Amino acid sequence: MVTIRCNALLFDLDGVLIDSTPAVARVWHGWAVEHGFDPETVVHQAHGRPSRVTIRELLPNADINREDREVERREMEDLEGMVLLPGAQQLLNSLPPDRWTIATSCTRALAEVRLRAAGLPIPKAMITASDVKIGKPDPEPYLKAAAGLGFAASDCVVVEDAPAGVRAGKAAGARVVAFLTTMSRRSLEDAGADWIVQNCADVTVSGDDDHGLQLSLKM
Repeated sequence: MVTIRCNALLFDLDGVLIDSTPAVARVWHGWAVEHGFDPETVVHQAHGRPSRVTIRELLPNADINREDREVERREMEDLEGMVLLPGAQQLLNSLPPDRWTIATSCTRALAEVRLRAAGLPIPKAMITASDVKIGKPDPEPYLKAAAGLGFAASDCVVVEDAPAGVRAGKAAGARVVAFLTTMSRRSLEDAGADWIVQNCADVTVSGDDDHGLQLSLKM
């Protein structure tokens, strides 16, 4: 067991609290085929980043806003196979509501649809792609998420599953716990993750003597 003290937890959404991988893969696979790209490459490239970033890289001369809206529409309509990841509900239930939030590369509309479908609360300080100028791996999402809770990012622990998100958390000055839910251990290590565990079931939380949080990681 590893023990960590912090003031708050900043969660990514997809691949950390919920598994929407099948739906995301279906949407991006279809989009890639329509535009003549290799589907497997595009699905991997899109994971953990704002959709418009991937679109801009692949179709720099396209109407980015129109393409982004179409991808979002498809993702909002495709919720088949989306499930809570192990331990997610229990971990959130153990946290005070003012000590956790979400920073996701989804738009706000898409994040709210997925949270409702999964039966999870929508945290007040949630940061989405709709709330930032630059998405992950830039630190802006996690800097804003921490500030929304009233803390410095350096006093928080980020929980991620994608290299882009790990880099965003580290660049914000936070410590990062990474999950092996979607990516390889090597890719998470290379991105700078401080600790790597399987999923939320390997994380337990209690209060500490300074009114902060004490995390226990099952390594």
